[in-house]
Amino acid sequence: MKSKEKGVGLHPRNIHQGRYDLAALEATLPELREIIFDNDYGQQSIDFANPIAVKLLNKALLLHYYGVSYWDIPDGYLCPPIPGRADYLHHVADLLARDQGRKIPFGEGVHILDLGVGANLIYPILGTSLFEWNFAGTEIDLKALSNAAALIAANPRLEGKISLRYQANAQLIFDSVIEEGDFFEACLCNPPFHESAEVSLEGSKRKIKNLKGIAPVNPVLNFGGQATELCTLGGELGFIGRMIQESVTVQTQVGWFTVLVSKGTHLSYLQGQLEKAGVKSQKVIEMGQGNKRSRILAWSFLR
Repeated sequence: MKSKEKGVGLHPRNIHQGRYDLAALEATLPELREIIFDNDYGQQSIDFANPIAVKLLNKALLLHYYGVSYWDIPDGYLCPPIPGRADYLHHVADLLARDQGRKIPFGEGVHILDLGVGANLIYPILGTSLFEWNFAGTEIDLKALSNAAALIAANPRLEGKISLRYQANAQLIFDSVIEEGDFFEACLCNPPFHESAEVSLEGSKRKIKNLKGIAPVNPVLNFGGQATELCTLGGELGFIGRMIQESVTVQTQVGWFTVLVSKGTHLSYLQGQLEKAGVKSQKVIEMGQGNKRSRILAWSFLR
């Protein structure tokens, strides 16, 4: 059965509503003062086109709201926007609540699979703080996996809550990382969106033009990203299509499969693929932050 939910803005439980409280964040992380300025409207802001500023903002947010005393990523790796990542988790929590009499499940009894955990470890960091869930994170990039392990070791509250699994075959998603006896209440995934580095570069130029009003010739990615984080065979459509196909083989080991879909025009095809796969239910959850719109595609063979 198909269903579609429309929402405006961030999830009601998301604490990152409205403008960032930069004064409070600066008090938490004094070095943030270096990149705060008064904009043309007399409001405090940062340069969101500057990767150094975005990284410092993330450090402040994670320390102030989530108690993460140490967080860093290697140069050039994806620096995720935290409000949107938290939003995804709140919507996944709502999915799980449907199976629990509308009560969100908390605690280590809930196991979540993060496909492509990245060097930033962001979903497990937020999910362990917000809901005390346990996470297993998969990754094809050994450098990213090493940094994620360092973040766990540097933050005692994360130890024992997060395990990491190396996916040796970049063309596979679930195979070899879901083990016999595993059951995950949900999996989540922020897939590579682009077919090639060239397409990714054009998208970055558009993003920075929207932020600064000018189109850069050689843009520096404000949120960073390695090729493995941004690009994949067949782009977003190809990746999610493979994810759907592989989900059939592990259909009894995951309660809800979920994935972010950047392009709304892809939904019709993907929903058709889910019908062919024989899912019991599927769901589209609309999300928004500022002018950015995305959606979660969720499906289950069990619910």
